[in-house]
Amino acid sequence: MTDESSHLSPAGKPARQSRTGLTSTGARKAAAKSVRSRAREFALQGLYQHLVGGNDAASIDAFTRDLAGFHKADSAHYDALLHGCIEHAAELDALIVPLLDRKMEEISPIEHAVMWIGVYEMQHCLDVPWRVVLNECIELAKEFGGTDGHKYVNGILNGLAPSLRSAEVQADQASGKSRPAAA
Repeated sequence: MTDESSHLSPAGKPARQSRTGLTSTGARKAAAKSVRSRAREFALQGLYQHLVGGNDAASIDAFTRDLAGFHKADSAHYDALLHGCIEHAAELDALIVPLLDRKMEEISPIEHAVMWIGVYEMQHCLDVPWRVVLNECIELAKEFGGTDGHKYVNGILNGLAPSLRSAEVQADQASGKSRPAAA
């Protein structure tokens, strides 16, 4: 016979077994963020400062590098996103605006910045698959944006993917990995 009292919590209830990958409430633990995901988060914060406060890239960069956790980010990817999005803002907006159902001024600065990141990565970071760009931007919008902002970001970036990454999108469509973007 086993001593069941050794398996009881201080409240007298059976102790909860520790399960790998789950929090104490039974929810799944979030996977550790990649250095590139962290770079996107810091770039998003910087782009928000640019859009809302009008801060220049150099000031944003100096401030951001001193933030806690920056050392865990891919600083080269962060640089490319922050400086690239600010430098190419007009071109990025020119691609985004035709797909909007409202004026850009009515778009949340978070969603605006996330769309910049997505379009910039699709154009300039060809080592990142388009589906990864899309998923990362959706996650950014979920974490930092409004309630349904991620759906809006998804629609815009999914609408741009066939023109920005046509070969990849066509290959995914042909293999059945992706359905064509809704018109």
